[in-house]
Amino acid sequence: MLAIIKKELKSYLLSPIGYIFIGLFLLIFSVFFMVTIFTSRVINFEYLFYNGATILTFVTPILTMRMFAEERKNGTEQLLLTSPRGITSIVLGKFLAAGIIILITEALTFMYFIILDYFGNPSLLVALSTLFGFFLLSLAYISFGMFASSITENQIVASVITIGAFMAIWFLPNLLPILDVFSLITKFENFPTGLISVSEIITFVSFAVLFILLTIIILQRRKSVK
Repeated sequence: MLAIIKKELKSYLLSPIGYIFIGLFLLIFSVFFMVTIFTSRVINFEYLFYNGATILTFVTPILTMRMFAEERKNGTEQLLLTSPRGITSIVLGKFLAAGIIILITEALTFMYFIILDYFGNPSLLVALSTLFGFFLLSLAYISFGMFASSITENQIVASVITIGAFMAIWFLPNLLPILDVFSLITKFENFPTGLISVSEIITFVSFAVLFILLTIIILQRRKSVK
């Protein structure tokens, strides 16, 4: 699995993909940062990540849309499925590599904490709680984006499915409150307050595990058919 992680990291960092994701996220995050500071006069680092969760909804496909769709389109999927490494290792390797890109992005956002520390006294513990929650949210999003990439050979279709699903679980609870339990952004909202709930951690982890398993099942079935 380590070899898969290294290979995927190289594909992110030796091509524009990883830099586009990190750069686009930080660019939009910076705009929200300036608006929040100069318009709302808020100097809380954690509040910025409410906007960060919104950004993540739309930029996650940059990391995930090509994971399996590109292999399928280029005809290299069969080589991937019949490689000595198991499908589980391949899926987890791709998933963890994308997670590392998220960690790099989060590390870079800490420069905003340093800036805010000059103007006020932001809480480091609350900031770490926020980053932890954001990382869990990111992993959940990556797992679904990876699943979407595994069911189509078209990267654009994979990205549309991913964004559409994220927006659905974001807005549907507003129409049907009973669906609020499925809203990942709602689950994230407690982390910027410094509250870390075991139930919310379980929700994010369960969501990620579910779609990792679904991706593995889909690839296993496709392997057995071929």
